[in-house]
Amino acid sequence: MSHDPFWEFERTGWERAAGRYEECWGDTDLFVRRLLDAAAVRSGSRLLDLACGPGYVSQAAAARGAEPVGLDVAAAMVERARLRCPGLEFVVGDAQQLPFEDASFDAVTMNFGILHLSRPEAALAEAHRVLVPGGRFAFTAWVSEGNAVAEIVDAAVAAHGVPVEVPEGPAFYRFADAGECRATLVAAGFDGDSFRMETVTASWRTATPDLLFEAELHAGVRTSAVLRGQPPERLEAIRAAMTDGVRRFADGDGFALPLVARVASAAV
Repeated sequence: MSHDPFWEFERTGWERAAGRYEECWGDTDLFVRRLLDAAAVRSGSRLLDLACGPGYVSQAAAARGAEPVGLDVAAAMVERARLRCPGLEFVVGDAQQLPFEDASFDAVTMNFGILHLSRPEAALAEAHRVLVPGGRFAFTAWVSEGNAVAEIVDAAVAAHGVPVEVPEGPAFYRFADAGECRATLVAAGFDGDSFRMETVTASWRTATPDLLFEAELHAGVRTSAVLRGQPPERLEAIRAAMTDGVRRFADGDGFALPLVARVASAAV
């Protein structure tokens, strides 16, 4: 199957970022419990953990007694997950074309992965296909308002960056909107009456003010491409602005950045 430029851009980006993801991004792990709750994951649940990355969701699901299978498009991410969680199953695959039979899982989750798909509608339809009747799908998506990471990064790039061309993908904050989430889930076959969405806030703690810049540069995809395309003097100005932005959230011996995300879910 041929893939579009954005799909390949994201896949190769996560292959590159996998080696530094865990040291850079502890923020996504803060929403795992609420994600699993929304998908009704419990002991004995057969869970498909889409866009599994280094295995945070699968690890937490297994601690509940669930039986997770993690899937990621980046082979390097799957390798990291296997190293972190040697007793669990992880496979390389595309969330938009799943290698599983119909009605294979009781629950499906995607922790911020929907933001990185070229065809999210296809992934939702595939999640619906592999769920048993009554099974739930849940996913997380970032909100821009009140999200310190987004505000710091966006302001720094807007003030000091030059335009960098990257493959065009879906709008990053598309699924922060409840109406958009519900409509897209219903179009994929999910029961509209079962739709639920909650707003979850968390605080991401970092010991140093420059970790955010390092994470965006070395362990991301879209923003990383923009940063890597900057002239040296522009990149240094962005670094300084982002570091100053993090310093505004000093808290004790570190920094606490407020985050906001939506947790959306629906049943078959």
